Amino acid sequence: MATAASTAAPFPFPSTYNFPPFFTPQPNNTTRHSQLQKWSSLIQAWCRHHRTYRLSLVDAVDTPLFHNAVLRKRLDLGEARAIVDWMTKSEEQGGGGQRAEWIVGAAAGGNAAPNSVAWIWWRRPEEWADVLTDWIDATGQRGVVLTVFELVQGEATVSQEFHGMDVEVMMKTLNVLVKRGKAQVFGNDGGEGVKFF
Repeated sequence: MATAASTAAPFPFPSTYNFPPFFTPQPNNTTRHSQLQKWSSLIQAWCRHHRTYRLSLVDAVDTPLFHNAVLRKRLDLGEARAIVDWMTKSEEQGGGGQRAEWIVGAAAGGNAAPNSVAWIWWRRPEEWADVLTDWIDATGQRGVVLTVFELVQGEATVSQEFHGMDVEVMMKTLNVLVKRGKAQVFGNDGGEGVKFF
């Protein structure tokens, strides 16, 4: 599980985390839908708290996210995968609003099992683009060329939520701004720069 930075404060689990049936797939469709929504919210909140953008389910099933040691309850890998798979689908497809995206071949040198690592979008790239645009406007960065490194690790962004962001997530965010006509990205292989319009 890749993290940008750890947060010192303990994660505040919701009350449903201490309810044993939360860890068991529910047979009733209405109850199951509610359960999936609660798991989606929990996963997003956990990842946001821990600044995790890329979640490896193989690693995560042994963490408190999916294992309540007090209750001695846990989700197995298959159920964790089913929840994240639901998160990848749009609401129109009966899913969780595209709050996750599978990363193909993400681990083990590209030999990861299918659907084992996912981006978790507590903010989708389109939402991050709005956050970044607000910062650009507030700091007068229009017309300025910045490197991707400066955006994710620079001193000027330390107080920003996107500071420490996974570089691939930042690139997805910048691509949204390029499509909107608000940025131009140039360079490659870790030396990308961006100019904001």
